[in-house]
Amino acid sequence: MRHSLEDLNRMDQASFTKTLGWVFEHSPWVAEKAWNDRHFASLDALHQALTKVVEEAPMTEKLNLLRAHPELASREKMAEASVQEQAGAGLDSQLSQEEYEDFIALNQAYSQRFGFPFIMAVRGQTRSSIRAALWKRLGEEPEAELKRALEEVYKIARFRLEDIFGNTENSKDDKSLEVRRDTMETHQSQQKRVMFYGKGDVFVYRTYAKPLIGVKQIPESSFTKKDNVIFGMNVKIALHGDKFLSSFTEGDNSLVIATDSMKNFIQRQAAHYEGSTIEGFLEFICKRFLEKYSHVTSIDISADEIPFDPCLVPGEFGLQGSGLVYRHSRNEHATVSMEVARSAKGYDIIRHQSSITDLHLIKVSGSSFFGYIQDEYTTLPEAYDRPLFIYVNIGWRYNNVADASGVDPSRYVPAEQVRDIARTVFHQLNNRSIQHLIYHIGRRILQRFPQLAEVQFETNNRTWSTVVEDIPNSQGGVFTEPMPPYGFQGFTMTQADIEKTQTDREPALAGAEAE
Repeated sequence: MRHSLEDLNRMDQASFTKTLGWVFEHSPWVAEKAWNDRHFASLDALHQALTKVVEEAPMTEKLNLLRAHPELASREKMAEASVQEQAGAGLDSQLSQEEYEDFIALNQAYSQRFGFPFIMAVRGQTRSSIRAALWKRLGEEPEAELKRALEEVYKIARFRLEDIFGNTENSKDDKSLEVRRDTMETHQSQQKRVMFYGKGDVFVYRTYAKPLIGVKQIPESSFTKKDNVIFGMNVKIALHGDKFLSSFTEGDNSLVIATDSMKNFIQRQAAHYEGSTIEGFLEFICKRFLEKYSHVTSIDISADEIPFDPCLVPGEFGLQGSGLVYRHSRNEHATVSMEVARSAKGYDIIRHQSSITDLHLIKVSGSSFFGYIQDEYTTLPEAYDRPLFIYVNIGWRYNNVADASGVDPSRYVPAEQVRDIARTVFHQLNNRSIQHLIYHIGRRILQRFPQLAEVQFETNNRTWSTVVEDIPNSQGGVFTEPMPPYGFQGFTMTQADIEKTQTDREPALAGAEAE
């Protein structure tokens, strides 16, 4: 049975609620209260009335509304509208097992941080853009993220209203537009489209860059400076701007900056950079790009450090760094990403993260894992002293993004010192799990660097499989590479975590509180 918008305005409260009650996930109370504001002259007016109900609701009801939404990529039962919306974005059986597990880990990290599931209007989005948004929003402050989550709920509601009514704003005659009760037709998204292009694998090797000196010394690390004789990195850049649309729709290349030109720009501008950090270099490149090309509105940029370690050679006082010969290190390295947008003052850094990635650490003794749920699915034996091999990525954000550039070296957090903190805490702590370990690593990082707002972890359990557990007259055993699949963890921490007092169950860490 079909109805016009005018018919909707004549419905009693029960019929009105039945028609629109599903628009806000499992929250018919929104439609029930909005009924009092009829008559609605347009779809905009109806949408505004519904959102007004939510805006005026107590915080407990707002949170209940958010928590009624399913997690993205979840395989649990959800409302039919959510099923179709997520399927349209490829968040159903199209996901590989690895992608599914990745989304689940990120969802859990998000829910733990904010107290409600990650919500996004996914129409017009892709799996990669959704994952990128999830990562980005994990770093937001709780108050701002609550506001953003509600905005996404309002977008979802708008799309669902269009599923019922069609987009009535494109017609002057609302009466001719009929209500289609149980349809889930997909209409063109009114969200701002995803549009960017760029260049990856831009390798930059600047020799004799400005040395990094004056960093704060910490007990866990011998790192005090970086000579930057070889300042190497692999850069990826993506440009955003509405004026690039014609290059997609009409093949008009008049405003296109060739990606080869982007590569040349980055490499040649490296000669003009006077700083000493990757963060500072990326900010410098974005500033120069925005100055050069006025139609670029924002830039996503990232870089992986390509580290070179000095070779030791005989010198007057024994072995010392060559200063001429360096060895390409293939171990852990720094990674930096940021988003820079044009603004009235020139530009703003609207997102940033520094990281140490591909840190591989093994502790041969002093790790345990026991006390977990034992049921019919449990085959893993409890371990009271095991080798523990982990892959770790650690990211951090500053309270003041200006500290990331290294202009004031005493406020800069070197990736090398974060690496050394992770090593030290791993050595000192008789850990009960990887979760236990990364909590204490994060705690120590935040203690040493109060200028940081947040620390993020991605970890992967690569603990060896036991071949021979006991060797006579030896502490050792024989092990081999683990068989997949692998366990992983995701975790974020803020300065609020170090304000919590230790419990009796937490072992004391030498030097943990000392400055």
